[in-house]
Amino acid sequence: MNAEQRIAVVTGAGSGIGRAVALTLAEAGWTVVLAGRRAEALEETAAAAPGGAVCVPTDVSDPDGVAALFATVRDRFGRLDLLFNNAGTFGPRAVPVEDIAYEDWRAVVAVNLTGAFLCAQAAFRLMKEQEPRGGRIINNGSVSAHAPRPHSIAYTATKHAVTGLTKSLSLDGRPYRIACGQIDIGNAATDMTERMRTGTLQANGEVAVEPVMAAADVSRTVLHMAELPLEANVQFATVLATGMPFVGRG
Repeated sequence: MNAEQRIAVVTGAGSGIGRAVALTLAEAGWTVVLAGRRAEALEETAAAAPGGAVCVPTDVSDPDGVAALFATVRDRFGRLDLLFNNAGTFGPRAVPVEDIAYEDWRAVVAVNLTGAFLCAQAAFRLMKEQEPRGGRIINNGSVSAHAPRPHSIAYTATKHAVTGLTKSLSLDGRPYRIACGQIDIGNAATDMTERMRTGTLQANGEVAVEPVMAAADVSRTVLHMAELPLEANVQFATVLATGMPFVGRG
C-alpha cells in the first residue's frame, strides 16, 4: 500500500448519504471500500467515484458478512483509517407504538444498532492492531437521536442508542488513537426523505412540507471530520436543513 493512501469503509454506500460521502472522500483522494446489500447500487457508486472504489456487498446485520468485509480490507490494504458507519433503515412509516410488529422492531434494531456495533467492533480491532495504530469512526446518528418524530419509536430508539455507542467507542478508543464522532443529520435530500417534500406528520398532528438540503452539504462535513488529525475530534456535529422543525419541535 502507498504510504500516503488513506483507506475508508462506507456502509450503506449504494445510495443517499452513503453514496454522497463515498464520492466526496474519493474526490479528496481517499481509497473507498463500499459496503451495502445491493451489489448493483454499489457498482453505480463505484462507477461515479474518481479512480473507482472497491465494492463488498455486505449485510451489516450479519456478523459473518461484517467479518468478511473487514477481512477484505485487512488483506487488500493492511489497514483502515476511517469507518463511516452509515447503513440504516427507518422501518415502517408512521406506525403507532401499539401497532408496530416485533419483526419490524427487530429489523430496525438489527441494522441501525447491531449493524453499527458489528462494523465498529471490526474496525476497532483492525485499527488497534495496525501500524501505525489508530483511526477514526464516524457514526451516522440523526436529529432523531435528540428529538423523535411521531410514530417512529424503533428508529428513534436505535438512534439514541447510537449516541451511546459513539461515546463508548470514544472512551475505549483513547489508549489506541481511535477517535469516534457522530454526525446528526436532518432532512438531507435522499430517497429516505422524499416524503418531506410532499408532507409528513408533525408533532401537533398536522401534515406539513419540510425543507431539505443537499446531501453534499453533509458529505463535506463528514470529510472535514475525517481529515482532522487523530489528536482532534468532532465529537458531535448536527447538520440540518435550515428551517426544518427540529429546534422547537413539539
